[in-house]
Amino acid sequence: MKIDILTLFPNMFDGPFAQSIINIAKEKKLVDIYIHNLRDWGVSDRKTVDDRPYGGGKGMILKVDIVEPAIKSLKKKNSIVILMEPTGKRYCQSEATKFSKAKHLIIIAGHYEGYDERIKKYVDMEISIGDFILTGGEIPAMAMVDSVVRLLPGVLEQDATNLESFANSNAGSLLEYPQYTRPENYKGDKVPKVLLSGNHKEINNWRKKESINKTKKLRPDLVRN
Repeated sequence: MKIDILTLFPNMFDGPFAQSIINIAKEKKLVDIYIHNLRDWGVSDRKTVDDRPYGGGKGMILKVDIVEPAIKSLKKKNSIVILMEPTGKRYCQSEATKFSKAKHLIIIAGHYEGYDERIKKYVDMEISIGDFILTGGEIPAMAMVDSVVRLLPGVLEQDATNLESFANSNAGSLLEYPQYTRPENYKGDKVPKVLLSGNHKEINNWRKKESINKTKKLRPDLVRN
């Protein structure tokens, strides 16, 4: 897979993408990630990429005549162009799974006040990671890349992601069951006996029950859906 990210702050990606699972995936040649500075397409000596909004208002707006050429220079026949946008479609695990099967993602991480609306004509999807506002699209872009890369074949151990929260849409996107490890008894708080029984059928039944109960308690909206 190839991932291109357009941003005004490319250095923000240095730390997260040089660590942990993403770095392992890069070293295994399972993903190529390229960070592009939008100012490379800027105009004039100042490399301007934004301007004041028509009609007045505070903040600066990314210009369509900057972002569109940037997309065009990176886009291929099999590319999916994604705009990180607070008003976009709510991101979920099913989208991560779909994107993990793509050959090429182009992610636009905006900043400042927003985008010229005409930019949206040149993207395939507008994605939001939640109903809150950040200072820019860089952190959401990092979150999306992490969620996608870990699903690529060969990145994690086989079947490692099958039983995670939100992983199985056919099971109602239940939350993952509780997990325990040593010590068996910590200050009187003991690991459930069934997990020590060695009876895999009973363990699986317990996990299913706990997954349902956890989802009902913490995310009743998933149960309703």
